[in-house]
Amino acid sequence: MWYPRVAWSHEFAEEPVEIISEVGAAGHERRKVERFRDGRLGWADETREVVGTGWGEVPVPSLGEINAQHEFSATWSDQRTAGRG
Repeated sequence: MWYPRVAWSHEFAEEPVEIISEVGAAGHERRKVERFRDGRLGWADETREVVGTGWGEVPVPSLGEINAQHEFSATWSDQRTAGRG
């Protein structure tokens, strides 16, 4: 598993500014947390979607593909460091 943390620079009030996912071996999200500019948190897992946060239906792109889009800045951590910092 890997844990991409993506900062999204934009002006959309109803879209998240940070997305943190847990991605399984096949490249699909298993869990996701979204942080919004106003402090709201949304999340999704296999059984629930909260505050409009939903599952991606396609595999998560590589960090290189995410970072190639100027509005995104992505880093990652593995299970040992996820949730720290």
